[in-house]
Amino acid sequence: MATTLIRGGTVVTATGRSLADVLIDGETIRAVLAPGSELLGVDLAASVDRVIDATGKFVIPGGIDAHTHMELPFGGTAASDTFETGTRAAAWGGTTTIVDFAVQTYGERVEDGLAAWHEKAAGRCAIDYGFHQIVGDVDEASLAALRGLADEGISSYKLFMAYPGVFYSDDAQILQAMQVAADTGLMTMMHAENGPAIDVLVRQLLDQGKRDPYFHGVARAWQMEEEATHRAIMLANLTNAPLYVVHVSAKQAVAQLAAARGAGQNVFGETCPQYLYLSLEDQLGASSDEWGAFEGAKWVCSTPLRSKHEHHSDELWSALRTNDLQMVSTDHCPFCMKDQKELGRGDFSKIPNGIGGVEHRMDLLYQGVVDGQISLERWVEITATTPARMFGLHGRKGVIQPGADADIVVYDPNGHTSIGVGKTHHMNINHSAWEGFEIDGHVDTVLSRGRVIVDDAQYLGHPGDGSFVKRGLSQYLT
Repeated sequence: MATTLIRGGTVVTATGRSLADVLIDGETIRAVLAPGSELLGVDLAASVDRVIDATGKFVIPGGIDAHTHMELPFGGTAASDTFETGTRAAAWGGTTTIVDFAVQTYGERVEDGLAAWHEKAAGRCAIDYGFHQIVGDVDEASLAALRGLADEGISSYKLFMAYPGVFYSDDAQILQAMQVAADTGLMTMMHAENGPAIDVLVRQLLDQGKRDPYFHGVARAWQMEEEATHRAIMLANLTNAPLYVVHVSAKQAVAQLAAARGAGQNVFGETCPQYLYLSLEDQLGASSDEWGAFEGAKWVCSTPLRSKHEHHSDELWSALRTNDLQMVSTDHCPFCMKDQKELGRGDFSKIPNGIGGVEHRMDLLYQGVVDGQISLERWVEITATTPARMFGLHGRKGVIQPGADADIVVYDPNGHTSIGVGKTHHMNINHSAWEGFEIDGHVDTVLSRGRVIVDDAQYLGHPGDGSFVKRGLSQYLT
């Protein structure tokens, strides 16, 4: 087995930083040593197969994006990134593990949906991957299947309070699923928006001739997110099931989570980079010579981008500092404009929902460090360590410690990254939601289980480098 020494860098963890050398033996970390330590030999560098010089750079755990949708069928098309292209883009951006969503649609068996996603991903991924299970049809059979998920290495499942006729679960179905989760320890993940009410608002706006992408954000008002978040919290409280609310975008929803956590409930939430940086007015309301007012379709996602005048992003950053939100994922679900997003031209309700971001999460959150929004340690915590703890990977992923997988990123704080098509853009999508963003830092080297897969602006990996990772129950519960 090959050995590697990463020396001269500053190792950053969720709890601190220090100058240290990291010794890798095969796929795992063997030791974290003080610079110049002779504990394992006088000239350790001379005894290893490879030395990586990290002088002046940060050495951090590889990122874990716990919310992606590769190849997801949606709105008459499918997400444009395959498991091959999407995980390769993730690697470029310093993410070394994703947790994607296997899908059970209405009338389908949970087991068949899971098998289909294993088939999509096997032998194609550049980095390690796991699955959550979407349950789109809660009935006796799917409830029984939930009880066996943990044995498959899948310790979380997702329900939708949105999208009636597609994935929607009513309160009675949610209650029953949460009862199973309370019995088994599964984490309930919730898309919290009041779908039936949103559908009424959509019809009313379309009848008024308000058809541009901007009105996607108007229809999915923050009240719809706050109400559904509160309802999910109450059902979780009743059943004593842990709850994780995905893609939180409204400050009012954060307040609901904070109140429940303050009362001691096992309730958690994630946000996404788009809600920290983008807005209803500047993106959904954008116009261009090529697309006119339909330009905003590039940023149609659900939950939607919020008004910059209501200061939601400020509150989301604050919640990340106070741990009222625990982590940042991407909800990566890209669609090209041509032949995909344009399915909704003239009717915003038909625009496939999704933004591409798996490549840029680590950089965008590092810019938050530079801008003073979060600390360096918190950056590592919300992008790597907490995702590992939340979803049953801690000890193996998300840490730099002996025995852990050697998923490591060497990050240069003195480097620079320009994001955009033709610049930094490896996702399989013909535009960038982050066009023109400039990052005061750069991913220099990425190792996945000890193998260097990105180095010196070159991709060195291959399809199939990544393996399916079985997850245990959440290690974040109180």
